Amino acid sequence: MHEPAVFEMFKQRGYAIAELNNVLYRKLDAAEKFPPAPAGCEIRRSRLEEAEITGTIVESAFFPDGAPEAFRGLIKPLYQMEHALAFAASIDGKLVACGTGLIIPEHKVFALCGAGTLAEYRGRGLQTALLRARMAAATEQECEYAVVVTQGGTTSQRNAERLGFRVAYSKVTVIKQLEK
Repeated sequence: MHEPAVFEMFKQRGYAIAELNNVLYRKLDAAEKFPPAPAGCEIRRSRLEEAEITGTIVESAFFPDGAPEAFRGLIKPLYQMEHALAFAASIDGKLVACGTGLIIPEHKVFALCGAGTLAEYRGRGLQTALLRARMAAATEQECEYAVVVTQGGTTSQRNAERLGFRVAYSKVTVIKQLEK
């Protein structure tokens, strides 16, 4: 998908790879039935007043030592967007995971994003349950495809692939150290 010389050119110009991501897609089927959430877990639509706590959950998933200022509060605007869907997972009444997404109605596509689970609640199938809940909601809104961006080889990618997502393409993000 690229000439090998491209990476050398980036290197010579002072760029470094910041991130390698995969864009995955899946056809949605309105007739598909998803299994229930794991025992002891409630999955439901998240409410506006939960936006700050769910945002903190996502931040802690990506930045365990604290999110940089530029990344704080990125989830909250989704709660106010017309075509956004936000879901929360709770155990014993405590919010422990969340997942959001955005419907792109003119293309009948649902873009999954903004998901995270508190570290002590990982490995229980919560993100899989949240993926399923969001896909079911997207089919109710007549979406035909779902897409998600993950870092390659991560648990997020494996969760998506287990649910039928396939890699459409990979993309690289490069960054250049600005001279002072």
